[in-house]
Amino acid sequence: MTENLNLFTSTQEVIKDALEKLGYDEGMYELLKEPIRMVEVRIPVRMDDGKVKVFTGYRGQHNDAVGPTKGGVRFHPQVTADEVRALSMWMTLKAGIVDLPYGGGKGGIICDPREMSMAELERLSRGYVRALSQVMGPAKDIPAPDVFTNAQIMAWMMDEYSRIDEFNSPGFITGKPIVLGGSQGRDRATAEGVTIIIKEAAKRRNIDIKGARVVIQGFGNAGSFLSKFLHDLGAKVIGISDAYGALHDPDGLDIDYLLDRRDSFGTVTTLFDNTITNKELLELDCDILVPAAIENQITGDNAHDIKAKIVVEAANGPTTTEGTRILTERGILLVPDVLASAGGVTVSYFEWVQNNMGYYWSEEEVREKMTEKMVTAFDNVYSVSANRNIDMRLAAYMIGVRKTAEAARFRGWA
Repeated sequence: MTENLNLFTSTQEVIKDALEKLGYDEGMYELLKEPIRMVEVRIPVRMDDGKVKVFTGYRGQHNDAVGPTKGGVRFHPQVTADEVRALSMWMTLKAGIVDLPYGGGKGGIICDPREMSMAELERLSRGYVRALSQVMGPAKDIPAPDVFTNAQIMAWMMDEYSRIDEFNSPGFITGKPIVLGGSQGRDRATAEGVTIIIKEAAKRRNIDIKGARVVIQGFGNAGSFLSKFLHDLGAKVIGISDAYGALHDPDGLDIDYLLDRRDSFGTVTTLFDNTITNKELLELDCDILVPAAIENQITGDNAHDIKAKIVVEAANGPTTTEGTRILTERGILLVPDVLASAGGVTVSYFEWVQNNMGYYWSEEEVREKMTEKMVTAFDNVYSVSANRNIDMRLAAYMIGVRKTAEAARFRGWA
């Protein structure tokens, strides 16, 4: 039997299981099994050579029973409608797990920003907002950075929306530069959140972070920040990877050197001759494995070969359903993506709150508030997992979906 590697349908399966365990009927699943709104737009952009190129963009809004939808916009050549649907559903779950007043949203444009000039990226970013301005806004749907998008792109999008709205609207988008209403700590919030979760998971397995052997798959924004945070805590980062290969040193890699040499897309292994494969990296003997790259990395084919005691998913969907089952049966603590990577949306929420108040917190205040949210979320998921004897992914989905399901029930939607 071929394993289901489709993010959208595999997400639907776990949501259905979670709703059944919570006692909801089929009607609730019918409401939540896909986004309430999925918009596809075509964005004409005049390129630097004078020719017009038309890009396809998407925005998925999973459910707004709790509040406005929230989620990132990614620029990537492999963006698909199903991916956007699945990721919008995951954002609903993340918001529920860390108790935020949001539903889930997600967006993307099929493009390769590595082959575009800054001027072309600006025109594309503004065109995306113009095409979707009627369905987005501070009280409707709030975008944020994602794969290959950053604070500059958020600034262009915020400016375009403010022009359309004829009103300065910093709360339209999060992940902005500080001078435009961005929050302290937003650029590394996802990695800080993962670090907090790793520390909590290590406590449950009696592993001391100081001296713990860590492998991180992916050296982009999350992976690079995470390697630095764990290195500074005394962990021994023995393996890292990028899209071209992986590096391994059983005595610990020189993280500061690697961070200094990586390019803006997280590439560093091309500078070395003695690389290993990503497959070999995942199967290294270590205490903590952090998949922080792409989806479907731990599957039914290789889950039996994973030697880590703890797996913490910093990427979206790195472990398949069969991979999850095998790791759990082997006694490996698997912390799911919807919990581990919720630090980003948590600090995005703080940014939105600060924009609405017009009052801004210090970096230390933001860190304290995020730590409280993440630790509480981990404790809740771990307790449900232990008490019901289920894996942490299903426990996280149960907690994550309950808030939206209850809001929909009270509204009379299901």
